[in-house]
Amino acid sequence: MLAQLTLSLTPPKNLTNQHLLVLLPKAKTLPQDLPHSDLLKTVLARRSLKVDELTNTPVSANAANGALMAWTMLDFSKDAFAIQTQVRKAMQLLLAEKPKSIAIVVLGDPAQRKLAAELAVYGAWVNSALLPEHKKKDERKPLRKIELYGFADKQAFVSLKAQAEGNFLCRELTVLPPNELTPALYRARVKILAQQHGWKHVEFDLKKLRKLGAGAFVAVAQGSADEDAAIVHLRYTHPKAKQTVGLVGKGICFDTGGHNLKPARYMHGMHEDMNGSAVALGILLAASQCKLEVNIDCWLAIAQNHISPKAYKQNDIVIALNGTTIEIIHTDAEGRMVLADTLTLAARAKPDLIIDFATLTGSMAVALGARYSGVLGNRDELLQRAVSAGKQSGERLCAFPLDDDYEAALDSKVADIKQCTLDGEADHILATRFLKRFVEDTPWLHIDLSASRCPGGLGIVASEVTGFGVAWGLRMLLEGSLSV
Repeated sequence: MLAQLTLSLTPPKNLTNQHLLVLLPKAKTLPQDLPHSDLLKTVLARRSLKVDELTNTPVSANAANGALMAWTMLDFSKDAFAIQTQVRKAMQLLLAEKPKSIAIVVLGDPAQRKLAAELAVYGAWVNSALLPEHKKKDERKPLRKIELYGFADKQAFVSLKAQAEGNFLCRELTVLPPNELTPALYRARVKILAQQHGWKHVEFDLKKLRKLGAGAFVAVAQGSADEDAAIVHLRYTHPKAKQTVGLVGKGICFDTGGHNLKPARYMHGMHEDMNGSAVALGILLAASQCKLEVNIDCWLAIAQNHISPKAYKQNDIVIALNGTTIEIIHTDAEGRMVLADTLTLAARAKPDLIIDFATLTGSMAVALGARYSGVLGNRDELLQRAVSAGKQSGERLCAFPLDDDYEAALDSKVADIKQCTLDGEADHILATRFLKRFVEDTPWLHIDLSASRCPGGLGIVASEVTGFGVAWGLRMLLEGSLSV
């Protein structure tokens, strides 16, 4: 549960809160109405800092009554990511003590106070929610209350609260250990979510998928002893919606690499290979909570990539749902296999736009590290909008090419297409060329989530698992028209 928010336009003369964050716009001098200004001046003098250096270095100090104060300046000429990072660093000075409540004071002109208030409250929500842990004694305490002074428009926080809940759902699912999020257990959780939020819920289990001819998905799923894999379809509708978006997520609950077994250092953390599906779920939840006027078809490819006598092998040839024959080159390229048939189902529903999310390729992480994610697609205008939404949301995307001449690397002598190449060169592009065969001519974006985990946190999010994609996806939906 997120902390309760109370709003007031002006703070009381004597703030007695034990944890207080003050956000003010960049300036050469301190404003006269700054809470605990004498204490801040003393701290700046002790550290030999100029006033405007607060834009680079948040500071904190204890008041005479023992209360913890933190101050920072925000340079509103910088981009959203930089401002978010500054707010997160200042907020963590307080949240590190696991307080029950915090107070936030925002200063500046009305537009500055609005932006600072939104970032601070959102930062408090996403970074105080307790992610699952399994220690014998859990001494963590959730934040119960946020008191905001300087901005009092409740409506401004409706979509932000929904976004925070979507981000938390994404991170909560992603950090669960693989024995607590098998495909069967994941499907059960999704079913409960569907019941809670009124989503239409349909499952395509392996029996149905075999009957349909979804050979690409089944090839991966058949390696598991438990036949619990499925493609799950969730649908959110709004009576005023005029357009539909399809969200597709890779949900590999654990990825051993199959017969091309991963070494230990690369297999560690592979319970997070379902993050793409968690991002799609997070966006669906946020959109539902906001009551966005758009229809959403959410498709989750939930399976595991195990090694067994039944597991698919190199040189196998499988037939995908749309009839494409695929030559298997590497069993650790399973993500594009399960997405192929899932994208086919999504495209057959005739949405106005498809967006898929996946922790798909190591080459994207090599290209970008963990601070950006990559985007590719079949419409230049969509790519431009995607990158723009990344700048606005603070979840930054870098666009990559998808030109036809890359396709030659996937030519097969024995099938319609190779699954991948063995050398792995430009695999993030080749994987997207592969997926492109399964979306027909539907406008489509593919998000390769290299920023799903970032040591030290990323932007406004302090945890290593970032929930990257939820804020970006909600921004894309909030922009309105999905057509290109």
